[in-house]
Amino acid sequence: MVPLLLGVAAIFLGATAQNVSVLQQTLSAHGVAAVYPTDKDFKTVSKAFNERYTFSPIAVAFPTSVAQVSAAVAAGAAQNLEVVARSGGHSYIANGLGGRNGALVVDMSKLKAITVRPANNTAIIETGNRLGDVALALNSKGRAIPHGTCSYVGIGGHSGYGGFGFTSRAWGLTLDTVKSATVVLANGTVVQASSSANPDLFFAIRGASPSFGIVTSIEVQTFPAPPSAIVFQYTWNNLDIKTASNGIASFQTFAATNIPPEFGAELVFTSGDQKGRVNFGLTGAWYGDANLLNSTLAPYLKTLPKNPSSTTITPGSYINSVAVLAAPMALNTSSAPDDPNTFYTKSLMTPSGAPMSNGAITSFVTYMANQGFSSDTDWFVEVELYGGTNSAINAVPLDSAAFAKRDTLFTIQFYASSSNGDPPYPKDGFSFLDGMVASIIDNSPSNWNYGAYLNYIDDRLANAAKLYYGSHYQRLQSIKAALDPKDTFRFPVGVA
Repeated sequence: MVPLLLGVAAIFLGATAQNVSVLQQTLSAHGVAAVYPTDKDFKTVSKAFNERYTFSPIAVAFPTSVAQVSAAVAAGAAQNLEVVARSGGHSYIANGLGGRNGALVVDMSKLKAITVRPANNTAIIETGNRLGDVALALNSKGRAIPHGTCSYVGIGGHSGYGGFGFTSRAWGLTLDTVKSATVVLANGTVVQASSSANPDLFFAIRGASPSFGIVTSIEVQTFPAPPSAIVFQYTWNNLDIKTASNGIASFQTFAATNIPPEFGAELVFTSGDQKGRVNFGLTGAWYGDANLLNSTLAPYLKTLPKNPSSTTITPGSYINSVAVLAAPMALNTSSAPDDPNTFYTKSLMTPSGAPMSNGAITSFVTYMANQGFSSDTDWFVEVELYGGTNSAINAVPLDSAAFAKRDTLFTIQFYASSSNGDPPYPKDGFSFLDGMVASIIDNSPSNWNYGAYLNYIDDRLANAAKLYYGSHYQRLQSIKAALDPKDTFRFPVGVA
């Protein structure tokens, strides 16, 4: 039996070596620079942002043009390799490295052009850009788009799965601004996708993009950068369970009032200094008339303890608000390297039509206050306000794009890292977050129509297709079969 196994191993190793050799020759023939496992800088270029993962791609290619992206995809497809794009590299499960060994990574970092077009207030953004650099480039022309606060996140993955930020209640998700895109398909063909050209592909890339192609650039509708912005941050340390629970319940009630779309906010929870307590934060931004912030926020603040542990109000320009919310990271991402972490993340999208019950909220806060205090992880929870009255996110017709949760009130991110941010990740960190999410779901109706958010992707999630892609999954499977029959763009939790 051993000789047979050795023979199989020799065949496999021979095939692998041949694949690398052929791949190298093909990429080189098209002028595509790449780094291979035998190269000295391979370890650096194949390092995951989430250090829970250590994957070894067959190669990391660095194309400098759409034609080179096409050549790289065709070269990988010819050998039946898994091909994945890497924009900023912030995939929570290292899907930018393939989510497993042996993928051909097409790193987009050399494609960084941004062209603002004043004639129609659109911009063409290549997907090698990161959010901070996009914000700076658009702001220099007096424009902006909705996006998240982490400046090092790549615009490719961000816009392909969602793209929430504090301007989203006014402007929608990042993917809602996309008017067209240049896409490299699994056979290397370069196509345009819009409402009039390849509409099925256009549908798919706005909510499930990585499964269908490599988007090399997006055309986005931009917005005038607000003339001013105010970032507000309140913290109440060591709240008891009843008070913190009331803070969530009253936030749901507040969201149902006529709050302006220029208001964006989230609740932030961390461990208190003693068991049974949590730190409770309110962070947000206001993009309307500065004189109206206090009257807008006052009804909610009246439901919270009168004296916060800390209060920071930061008025200024729009781009200053982006910088404040991104801190301590710089907006110019070339100024310093990205900082990795070792973590696990889950998400829960709560339906607008069925907010969390008081029982679910109390169970959730009780879990954070007790199990959260004894956890050996460094954790936080963000309860992000997607919906409420006047939300642009919820105003978009559900079936206009693949993004599947237009009835969302809150998107909750549950995040736990190793205590020092370095490997290894504690094994009980998984059950800790699983239990936190379950504290809400188990105390909600059995038919509660909750979902999960792909930009906080979890490769351990049960029933992932339904929670991530909802009612759109069958249509996405049909489009996938037509455009990528060999499943070249395959990775954990993708459309298959």
